[in-house]
Amino acid sequence: MGKASPSTDASAAVSSQVVGFELAGQKYAFRIGRIQEIITPGRVTLIPEVPVFIAGVSNLRGTIIPIVNLRLLFGLPDRPVDSNTRTIVVNVGPRVMGCTVDTVTQVMRITADQIHPAPQAVSAGGPRYIEGFLRTQQDLVILLDVDNLLDPSMLDEVHTVSLSQSHAPLPPIVQGMS
Repeated sequence: MGKASPSTDASAAVSSQVVGFELAGQKYAFRIGRIQEIITPGRVTLIPEVPVFIAGVSNLRGTIIPIVNLRLLFGLPDRPVDSNTRTIVVNVGPRVMGCTVDTVTQVMRITADQIHPAPQAVSAGGPRYIEGFLRTQQDLVILLDVDNLLDPSMLDEVHTVSLSQSHAPLPPIVQGMS
């Protein structure tokens, strides 16, 4: 049996997995290590006087967790729950939270060199919750930093920034771009 090349070993050593999901046709991902589980949305108890993006709380096997509607957090129009809707249960520090998404698309194995940093125009004084961008064959996937995105002290800021931006879809990746 032949030995693997050192570059293959190094690349495999730094690979990780992300879970892809969609909101209003745009593709996003969370690192799989931050995800506790993915569930179909259950009963959500509404709470008065909370920000619009907090859908309420849900009982997850005896633990009460807040449910964040990522569409509303990002200033996108709400949509009814359907058979594709999922709640991604994530760990944010010591807290457990649920994030409602339109659909979960796939689990992807990525390497560090597949993560492209956010362009200066996006990152300068902007959203700290974008860890980077992943290019796939057909799509550009926004890799979100769960800790910064869902930090309770940052949620209002994320929502305010999202409302101040237009939500035009990202242009498709031009073929042949390096």
